[in-house]
Amino acid sequence: AVSWIERIDPVTLEALSASEKLPGGPAWPGGLAVHDNGDLHVVFGNHAHRLNRQLQLRASRELPRRRPYNSFVTLPDGHLVAKDFSGSRPGAEASEPFPATQLVVLEPEKLAVVATLDLPEASIARLSADGDDVYVVGTTALWRARWNGASLELDQRHATYRQLEGQGFGWDAVIADGSAWFLDNGEGTHRFAGTLRGVGVATAPLHLVRVRLDDFRVSLTEICGLAGGVVANPPVVDDQRKIVVGFDSGNGVLAGFTYDDVAVRPLWSYPQNHGSHMLWYADSGELVSAHHDVERGVEQVVVRDITTGAEKARVDTASPIQSVVFPACGTRRDFYWCSMLAVSRVSVS
Repeated sequence: AVSWIERIDPVTLEALSASEKLPGGPAWPGGLAVHDNGDLHVVFGNHAHRLNRQLQLRASRELPRRRPYNSFVTLPDGHLVAKDFSGSRPGAEASEPFPATQLVVLEPEKLAVVATLDLPEASIARLSADGDDVYVVGTTALWRARWNGASLELDQRHATYRQLEGQGFGWDAVIADGSAWFLDNGEGTHRFAGTLRGVGVATAPLHLVRVRLDDFRVSLTEICGLAGGVVANPPVVDDQRKIVVGFDSGNGVLAGFTYDDVAVRPLWSYPQNHGSHMLWYADSGELVSAHHDVERGVEQVVVRDITTGAEKARVDTASPIQSVVFPACGTRRDFYWCSMLAVSRVSVS
């Protein structure tokens, strides 16, 4: 597969320009980011690219392994860190144990590989970072590697979160308030056919996983207590109000939890077919989520109060399928909702 970037009008969504087709490789969702130097970086398939703001290609690099690399993180000194993905993909189902993952560090100009680190196990989740610390949700444990300017050093400690019979591997981690927060039971997303309802394979309930970063203690909190759960994205953490919002896309549940230094406790829960990243507005406490209306064949955007879960607004998007990718905040009290078929601009009044 190949990739490309389009520049669109922020109000009309009209396509204004596009890059050339960029070499990709084995297909799985990648990532795009704006660097501090003003350039755009893209990782898709087993390639990385640098483009300027006019979408002109400035550098490309084939990455070491013939596997998809699922996005990247940018470190404070500008280096990029990516990782390969060895899990199941549409038409290419795999079984555990998956081949182990390798971290690769790229310098931001020529995209030269300056360091690699082989991990003890596979990782399906996207990477997370806090300063020079890179966090990897492996298929059984959370790992931390520190960038020292020349190499990545793996912390000898790790947090084994996969502790129950029938429990699946974790997905992307949010680093907030001294903990890593993520959801487990990630197997089954490759069966996505417009919705994640009913594609989960885990027999244990889906959990909100909390890992304390000081001592790697693990806590597991059930989202809804049902088997067959699945996710492809992370929770939201409101570190001001001490609230975490998780979901189970396989069973159609969105749930909020309060937390403190001692425990994570249920706060509210609603039936909702959410699959993508969420948006959180810190000042107002508004949570932007989604609901895929299977009967009507349309994805809706749902705004809730993060403290009570109360619904404040709901509107149809242009997508007939469930979104499992990233939305983005706008600058006019608006945001952009994306699926694999459509981009919608939504304003909140």
